[in-house]
Amino acid sequence: MMNPRDVKTIQDAKRIVEERGLTHVKVGLFDVDGVMRGKYINKDKFFSSLQSGFAFCSVVLGWDSNDQLYEDVGIKYTGWQTGYPDSAVRILPETCRDIPYEPGMLLFVCEFAEEASKICPRNTLQRILSKASDMGFDVNAAFEYEFFLFNETPKSVREKNYRNLEPITPGNYGYSMLRSSTHADLYHSIMKLSEEMDFPIEGLHTETGPGVMEAALAVCNASDAADKAALFKTFTKVWAQKNDIMATFMAKWSNDHPGQSGHIHVSLNHKDGSGSAFYDPKQTHNMSDTQRHFLAGLQHLMPEFLAMMAQSVNSYSRLVPGFWAPTDATWGVENRTTALRVIPGSSKSQRIEFRLGSADANPYIALAAVLGAGLYGIEHKLEPHAQVKGNAYDQQHDKALSLPQSLSAAAFALEKSAPARGLFGDEFVDHYCATREWEQREFNKHITDWEMSRYFEVI
Repeated sequence: MMNPRDVKTIQDAKRIVEERGLTHVKVGLFDVDGVMRGKYINKDKFFSSLQSGFAFCSVVLGWDSNDQLYEDVGIKYTGWQTGYPDSAVRILPETCRDIPYEPGMLLFVCEFAEEASKICPRNTLQRILSKASDMGFDVNAAFEYEFFLFNETPKSVREKNYRNLEPITPGNYGYSMLRSSTHADLYHSIMKLSEEMDFPIEGLHTETGPGVMEAALAVCNASDAADKAALFKTFTKVWAQKNDIMATFMAKWSNDHPGQSGHIHVSLNHKDGSGSAFYDPKQTHNMSDTQRHFLAGLQHLMPEFLAMMAQSVNSYSRLVPGFWAPTDATWGVENRTTALRVIPGSSKSQRIEFRLGSADANPYIALAAVLGAGLYGIEHKLEPHAQVKGNAYDQQHDKALSLPQSLSAAAFALEKSAPARGLFGDEFVDHYCATREWEQREFNKHITDWEMSRYFEVI
């Protein structure tokens, strides 16, 4: 029997479905917020779609994470004015996977095609990867995610109105052998899932906080890395609910605990096979000119691209001093208080860790922003600001490195960014910024508990 991860072509996809005697397969794609949307389709439909594509209702690109339609924010591609027609979608045979909770069932990742590809998150990353290739580079990447686990269900969190939720373990136990041994069955089951679905976990441990884990996904080529990160987030939530618990990738769910990061490690190799483009043992910190320019591009464009890296209103609650999240576009060598951590090593391990991203970010969009900014720096031979040594939170930095403090400010900076439009296209920037404006508007409609307790009686 064929292994799903050996499927590479349309013919391979047809063969494995026939071998398994399947009547249906599962297909899915990721929307702007990184939510996986999908359905089952029968074998005949699947076979024809492999050849000629199929369609999803364009509303998938016209609503938010809560299925609320974007209105009055300038969305052009879809909306009431268009009647919500179908959007073209292509199936990607090479993404074929088993779904462990559905014996025999196969999953295929899709992406938008034709006009919709201009605003599709996965296609946006593919365009940047094509640019890297044209510049002579292959890209490797790896994602790290922190996520909290709760003794809750989708029903109980709503009954509690998302208050007084119970983490699966109490206390602050970072890297705890006690917790991971006591709950070894959970650890083993998620590691097994990661192997079966091919988003392998390189390292898994508790982080500081009640019921929080960190998973470091194994490095691979950047296209696969983003697919694996997106699938990891989706099926970790499935895994949790199958185990009668819940997982959240919110950037910050509690004022009492650090936020949840979605760090990205990235490196470039020369396409000609000559090795790392980041490694030069003759230079300080083994940092090649290419890596230095890449670093500078990230540093210079981070304030403009922040909305692609911190994508929700909640993301900005995490970006406060002293909680392991950067507050300026700083860099340092092996410095975890800076936004960019240069990690010196060998030709295999020399890389940059982007530490600003939060766990709620869409992996495709966040990686497109990181890679796009770095390539821009190489193209324009940009130079980084001075390295930060020591605690970045205790130091004053150039005002040019200041980051927007809200989603609306970040979206405005992205909308006005000429580099963003050159890298990602006007259609993506306009659509994406409109969706972020919508997100901020929806937040502004609600009164928080903090406002009530602060103003109700006194003002």
